[in-house]
Amino acid sequence: MKNDILIGCSSYNNRFWKGVFYPENLPSSKWFDFYCQHFNTYEFNGSFYKFPTLRIFGNWYNKTPKDFLFSVKAPKEITHIRKFIDCEDLLKDFYLCCADGFKEKLACVLFQFPPSYSFTSERLLHIIQNLDLNFKNVIEFRHESWWNQEVWDLFLEKNVTFCSVSHPKLPETIFTDFPLIYIRFHGVPKMFYSSYSFDELFRIKREIVLKSGFVYFNNTASDAGILDALEMKRIMI
Repeated sequence: MKNDILIGCSSYNNRFWKGVFYPENLPSSKWFDFYCQHFNTYEFNGSFYKFPTLRIFGNWYNKTPKDFLFSVKAPKEITHIRKFIDCEDLLKDFYLCCADGFKEKLACVLFQFPPSYSFTSERLLHIIQNLDLNFKNVIEFRHESWWNQEVWDLFLEKNVTFCSVSHPKLPETIFTDFPLIYIRFHGVPKMFYSSYSFDELFRIKREIVLKSGFVYFNNTASDAGILDALEMKRIMI
């Protein structure tokens, strides 16, 4: 990937976007095609709720343009239910599915841990030991205790990216020293709903403009996510 920031959303099948982004007369079966005309990356979150198959990922690969990139969220069975414990086979299957399904269109593999998962040195080491470091791994924590130097130092050593988040209950640090930029905008103050002002987005742009990575808008419970993504695209030009 060349030195630039790719911008996208964490979902696309959204009735609130009709007439705002999708043309009124465009059938929902064509919405993702339309999305791909305006964005060149997508954060695939469906795999969080249901363990993916090679066939499903292959279908997504086939219906996207040549230069399109996917970031893929790991199943909650791995991060939320088992919390990386006794997950060796699941992780191997998931990584293999991502690699064989998305091929050269695979960007990052995202692991998001639950708010109850607080920092310990043992947990940190366990995460690193279970990752396949041949992939672009991004870790998103939801407990503030993970914002500490021990975590950052080990991530840097192992070429793992600490996810930057805009979240109502977490620090809004934009991390620029990891292998790549990876930012998730969840909506503040109302998670999944709130939009971002031009000034807020421009401030982020100034921090990441000379970097490479991904910015995804997950405030998609309304029309905020798509409008913010379009605005961020304009700002980054």
